[in-house]
Amino acid sequence: MMFDYRPGLENIKSYSVEEKEWDSKLDANESPNNLPPLVHERVINQIEYMAFNRYPDIGMLDLRALIAEAFATTIQNIVIGNGSSEILLALCQTFGGPGRSIIFPTPSFSMYGIYTQLTDSQAVPVTLNEDFSLSPEKVVEAAEQSKAKLIILCNPNNPTGTIIPQEDIEYILSKVQCPVVVDEAYYEFYGKSAISLMKKYDHLIVARTLSKAYGLAAIRVGYMLSNAQSVSMVNKVMMPYHINTLSLITAQVVYQMRDEFMPIIGQIIEERKRLADSLSAIAGITVYPSETNFILIKTEKAQKLSAYLSEKNIGIRDFSTAPLLINCIRITVGTPLENDNVYKAIKTFMNE
Repeated sequence: MMFDYRPGLENIKSYSVEEKEWDSKLDANESPNNLPPLVHERVINQIEYMAFNRYPDIGMLDLRALIAEAFATTIQNIVIGNGSSEILLALCQTFGGPGRSIIFPTPSFSMYGIYTQLTDSQAVPVTLNEDFSLSPEKVVEAAEQSKAKLIILCNPNNPTGTIIPQEDIEYILSKVQCPVVVDEAYYEFYGKSAISLMKKYDHLIVARTLSKAYGLAAIRVGYMLSNAQSVSMVNKVMMPYHINTLSLITAQVVYQMRDEFMPIIGQIIEERKRLADSLSAIAGITVYPSETNFILIKTEKAQKLSAYLSEKNIGIRDFSTAPLLINCIRITVGTPLENDNVYKAIKTFMNE
């Protein structure tokens, strides 16, 4: 039977990853660690008192208040999302639409383009330089030419790991009138944020997630900081009760106890440096600088290397045939043992 589907859906590529029980799961930029024991215990204790028969707190006031306090702002400046991905979609729904352009870098997070398509907006991708740096002048030029309604920047950038210097973000903000979203999903591994620019630039929006540094990929919670008017408009496109109570409880405990994660984050940063240095010493491997919890490498043998790692039950993200990422592979920083395993496997393959 043929149905009359919405035009354009056939052109949208579904987001997909290879689902497999890997011995070393280094394909999704997840934290290699579960919650710290003290945090885990607190979460379980809080869930014991949860009323399963009641809808979640629709205003998510407790979590918004915690985040607002951390940034010395008010709850009117905070949006909670089902991961920062829901927030990014909501921003495209809020500022995009037919005949309205959205700018984003490429290669970058693949969902930017998909969210632009889903909202019938005009995608205006700005290609990164050969070293995966972003030209702020190109972004401003694209914004002027397309009369952009929204600019999305990923800092640090996924899947390249590279950063946009603060002065470049400010340059863009100073030259455009439309909202500029800085997706800081990997902020904790970098340590530098655009949030300090919010007092000067009212059209700056910052999105973050608890999925990466705080190991909450399973519960899907992110947040956004912006001016009160934009927050109000974004909330209009959110579904009611879009964050379940289990996620809210867990996110509140984790955010209250985020200092408990500092040793884990520190270890990931050290392991990133160690793995990058080790891989750089292998002939035929190019390692790109990273300020995230993953490393992007390039080799002419990328496709065969990806298949070899899969045979060894090591999961990585193969971008070897992706436009602008030809022969590239992204490797999440795992535990020290996982990092040793993937390094040894790559070294063995490259020396064959």
